[in-house]
Amino acid sequence: MESDAPAQTRTETDSLGSMEIPAEAYWGIHTARADANFPISKRPISVYPDLIRGLAMVKQASARANKEIGVLDAKRADLIDAAAQRVIDGEFHDQFTVGVIQGGAGTSTNMNANEVITNVALEMAGREKGDYDFLSPIDHTNRSQSTNDVYPTAIKIGLSLNLRSLLDELDLLRRSFLGKAVEFHDVLKVGRTQLQDAVPMTLGQEFHGFATTLGEDHSRLTENASLMFEINMGATAIGTGITTHVDYAPAVLKHLREISGLDLETASDLVESTSDTGAFMSFSSSLKRNAIKLSKICNDLRLLSSGPQAGLGEINLPAKQAGSSIMPGKVNPVIPEVVNQVAFSVVGADMTVTMAVEAGQLQLNAFEPVIAHSIFQSITWMRQAMWTLRVNCVDGITANEDRLGAMVGASVGVITALTPFIGYAAAAALAKTALLTNRNVADLVVEAELMTREEVTKQLSPARLSGLEAVTAAINVVPPEDMIQI
Repeated sequence: MESDAPAQTRTETDSLGSMEIPAEAYWGIHTARADANFPISKRPISVYPDLIRGLAMVKQASARANKEIGVLDAKRADLIDAAAQRVIDGEFHDQFTVGVIQGGAGTSTNMNANEVITNVALEMAGREKGDYDFLSPIDHTNRSQSTNDVYPTAIKIGLSLNLRSLLDELDLLRRSFLGKAVEFHDVLKVGRTQLQDAVPMTLGQEFHGFATTLGEDHSRLTENASLMFEINMGATAIGTGITTHVDYAPAVLKHLREISGLDLETASDLVESTSDTGAFMSFSSSLKRNAIKLSKICNDLRLLSSGPQAGLGEINLPAKQAGSSIMPGKVNPVIPEVVNQVAFSVVGADMTVTMAVEAGQLQLNAFEPVIAHSIFQSITWMRQAMWTLRVNCVDGITANEDRLGAMVGASVGVITALTPFIGYAAAAALAKTALLTNRNVADLVVEAELMTREEVTKQLSPARLSGLEAVTAAINVVPPEDMIQI
């Protein structure tokens, strides 16, 4: 039987008036107004846990700095410190309800953090939530701070923390491709340029190339991550440091470095740092680079596995689900396809970041919420895409060795390996003949008495064809006028 008792609430007041807040809520009136104003994405900031941890780290470091320089008493500072630690440890994240897309340059996010940490601290002190006369979200938890230094700093810390898991997954994917490179090291195949047959290589070389390009991306992402280490704590509203003690900026930097474990540094020009968001654009661009290159790899996997009967059919991707509601037995490359789509999204997110950075005006960029959302989403989706590509696709790839061998044997591209010995003109003539007659290239070369069977076999060995063994002791090139016409 439902209770007729009214829901318990508490009354909170701001400069616009009063509102009833659910008594059990750790958030307060500023969060409530934001929830009403920004029902846009239907995704709260808590979907990005590292952003919440970044916010809590800033509040914790500020409490310690304010205590150290004497602008906040020890009792209140310690309560804020302890409450922030609980948020860092993963508690109360469901109380961060503000939507990721919001107006106000992140003020709603900052106030959501101030209110939650304050009310957690009040509860720890044995007081009622909303007892802001004892501990205030603004006067105490937000002491020496502004949204305009808290929010970008929290974003940078959160992105730095989030990137660690992406880099870990990227390295695991690189190792997966490297493992396949070892497995396929002696599997000869036909290389292709412009989708046309080129010269032979090994399937191992192809997969080693995938691993190498992912390793390069790991390095570029790591380099760009350092852009996140410059912060503007102490800038407050526009970079002039109004309302802060002269010792606050170095003190909060010291504590934030200790708490986060990041090699943070205070910007040399706080006015410039508060208005400029170029670091986010550079960081987003490195994510786009990784996404594009990963998408290219997935395109190759889909091509190499195409068919399986009427396509290339060189490799087999693990069958993960039925591919058609009408065609029995059809299996599609669904894992590479989903990674492609993630890459397309990352490219779009990068354009969003670029436009948001450009739209900054005067002393502040008001569009950091969409910058943060775009980059956090890209990292999250990329990490999950890499995981499913590794676990559900790459680790289970097998080679169709018989098909690969047959294609190499029938390929006229192998004659390229013989051009140092018979000359380009003779090789071109024999290639044309092989295409017209479907004859084996090696047989045609021997029949033309351009090379002996032993010499041809040596030069067309898998090691020579794939470049794993250097070509040495070339025989004399046969002059065109002495070439036997086929």
